[in-house]
Amino acid sequence: MVPNSEDEIMGGDCGNELLDAHNVRVIGNGSQVLVLGHGFGSDQSVWQFILPYFVNDYKVVLFDLMGAGSTKSHNFSFARYATLHAYADDLLMILDEMEIESCVFVGHSMSGMIACIASIERPQVFQKLVLLSASPRYINDEHYYGGFEQEELNQLFDAMQSNFRAWVTGFAPLAVGADLKSTAVKEFTRTFFSIRPDIALCISKTCFQSDLRSILPQVKVPCFVLQSSKDLAVPLVVSDYLFHSLGGPTKVEILQTEGHLPQLSCPELLIPVLKRAILD
Repeated sequence: MVPNSEDEIMGGDCGNELLDAHNVRVIGNGSQVLVLGHGFGSDQSVWQFILPYFVNDYKVVLFDLMGAGSTKSHNFSFARYATLHAYADDLLMILDEMEIESCVFVGHSMSGMIACIASIERPQVFQKLVLLSASPRYINDEHYYGGFEQEELNQLFDAMQSNFRAWVTGFAPLAVGADLKSTAVKEFTRTFFSIRPDIALCISKTCFQSDLRSILPQVKVPCFVLQSSKDLAVPLVVSDYLFHSLGGPTKVEILQTEGHLPQLSCPELLIPVLKRAILD
């Protein structure tokens, strides 16, 4: 889990309903704000191996996307969270409530696209977006390779619905790119199991069936795209697509590793690259 600190502010202790709902935490003493957003199947604890290397230089903000297992299920609206725009609204409300006027946002997977949406509405708040394992569309299309056919996703949704725990057990090592016994897979499995199955199914449909290609040219803030060289969910060509489609200055770096969650599977490789991405 996230390490404690004298400078930590826990949303659960601050008496603010919005920050409480998203388990917002602020750790660190730096003058620059660094916001870390997690992806589907995880929560803010996915940054546990990364966090200690940034708290001395940044004021790090962590939060949980609504629907994560660490959030309260009664706060989740199936209708509202049918699009990623609702998550972007949540992000902007959190930043507003915390009176954050400028930040670097590191968005893993779906949080990368959430940040892209938010940056279009409020570009002045985002100094830079670091998009880690992010994709604007997962379904193959003419002249676009997202990695999945619709039928494959239908089978995925059916498997989630019929036996959620069995599906997670099989999916987690493939997504992480490691053995079932590895710490990274165990941790990803833990956070995935904590999500209510019907909520997980809803989020998976929202994420995997989204198509945000049309908004990319409207993203004018600087972006740094980070991607594993082999990722079950995000083919390597997606990083090139983002590079040519994002509307602002964009850089790309490929991590020579396998898996969708390098912050869990190979933090020692990601940390120096992430530091450079933030500062570059």
